[in-house]
Amino acid sequence: MSIPRKMLAGALFLATACPFWAAAADPLVRFKGGIAVVPVSSGVVPAGQQPPTAETVNRNFVRGIQPPGQVWVISDLRAVVRADGSIQVRGRGLLLAGGNAIGSNANASVFATLICEAAAPFTYRNTTLTGVPLEPNGDFRVEDRLDPAPLNCPSPVLLVRSAANGAWFAAGIPSRGGDDD
Repeated sequence: MSIPRKMLAGALFLATACPFWAAAADPLVRFKGGIAVVPVSSGVVPAGQQPPTAETVNRNFVRGIQPPGQVWVISDLRAVVRADGSIQVRGRGLLLAGGNAIGSNANASVFATLICEAAAPFTYRNTTLTGVPLEPNGDFRVEDRLDPAPLNCPSPVLLVRSAANGAWFAAGIPSRGGDDD
């Protein structure tokens, strides 16, 4: 009994095409946990100045993206980026940690940016720039496609950014595998 040629051709096509489909579905990079922004990374105080007051501060830029003017906190962040550019980000408790609106979401909307280069020039792979609104408790979900889609990502940084001005509020911690992804 012989196998019809059409069935054989179909089986061969599926056998060769399935690895490509599986590769598109496999995660390119995962993030587990989040780091909230502290807008200033250091300051310079002139010698002997009393009281010590920083005259120069270094803002906490990450790969060319500026921080906001206020401290934020985040309770949890999980994200999966796939080779086809699809991304899912779930954040919990992204809230202001200082100022008169402390503990609020500041009516912010956020989008995600993936940066894969360790040094400039950087390519900012963004979700829709209008973003998604933060819930009153700071929770949010982004399910979108990155533009442009990453081909590979040797040095991943994921930033959660303000739709109003592009400043970063939080960063994802890359999952290194074996840590209960």
